[in-house]
Amino acid sequence: MIRFFFPLLIIVLVVSCSALGQTRTLSQDNWVDYASGEYDIFPNITYSTASNTDLKLDLYQPKDRSNPHPVLMLFHGGGWVAGQKERNTFQLLPYLSMGWAVINVEYRMARNALAPAAVEDCRCALRWVASRAKEFNFDTLKIVLTGGSAGRHLALITGMLPPNSIFDRQCPTSENMRWNSGTEPQLNVAAIINWFGITDVEELIDGPNAKHYAIEWFGSMSNRKELAQQLSPISYVRSGLPPIITIHGDEDDIVPYTQAVRLHAALDNAGVPNKLVTIHGAKHDGFNRQALINSFTAIREFLRKNNIVTKE
Repeated sequence: MIRFFFPLLIIVLVVSCSALGQTRTLSQDNWVDYASGEYDIFPNITYSTASNTDLKLDLYQPKDRSNPHPVLMLFHGGGWVAGQKERNTFQLLPYLSMGWAVINVEYRMARNALAPAAVEDCRCALRWVASRAKEFNFDTLKIVLTGGSAGRHLALITGMLPPNSIFDRQCPTSENMRWNSGTEPQLNVAAIINWFGITDVEELIDGPNAKHYAIEWFGSMSNRKELAQQLSPISYVRSGLPPIITIHGDEDDIVPYTQAVRLHAALDNAGVPNKLVTIHGAKHDGFNRQALINSFTAIREFLRKNNIVTKE
């Protein structure tokens, strides 16, 4: 039913851009007035198949393809057990207003496949972007990952896993998924934007901070503690990671704020460029208007500081 109403969602998206038009300082015109003339939309492209499921992504591509465009990949939230990519449409607006290519990714839910399926899918989506860069004129040096809650966890783990991870083994390897015959695509991530994402999965499957959604994602598997460690972004902190900015409410009752604090302390120790933006008094998601404005101001400044964008 969600996909049936996809065209309506796009109309709502464009109309709602008026509030964001002022962020594009290249012109005094309102971006909403000409957005439909700037973008092509390719919904439900199959990027992989797993568990007898065609995995889809939506591509929002600038019509002007004379130069490569930065790419924003977004993974929806829902605790790995629920959610749809279409519900994230409004989260794409700040990046569309900057003229980026934007990719909205779906992945397998726990009801279809338990952990680590969602991570495998998101790594395959990243490989799809790398392998199709020439076709769609993506700037593979400016791929930025983000998402919502569990989707932020997926953005973090997708961007922090080392090359040739065991979680890449489910990805398609046919010739049309390669740069050239016999050459695997390079998976370069320029930055990660983490909105209150899960950084320590193991903490959420047992003990005082255990959450039902995390428990459901692992089910009754006997090696769940070991796998949870392998799926925890905190396990992969090391020098050379892409810059990471986190926005997190200090009263979050779904994903402990302490996880964000621990991640950024570890990133500091490893010498990784990072920033933690604390939303005081905020719980999980549901930030007010001013908090969102302040957060995206910090995100844009972080991207500029790390040479991912030079202007809005």
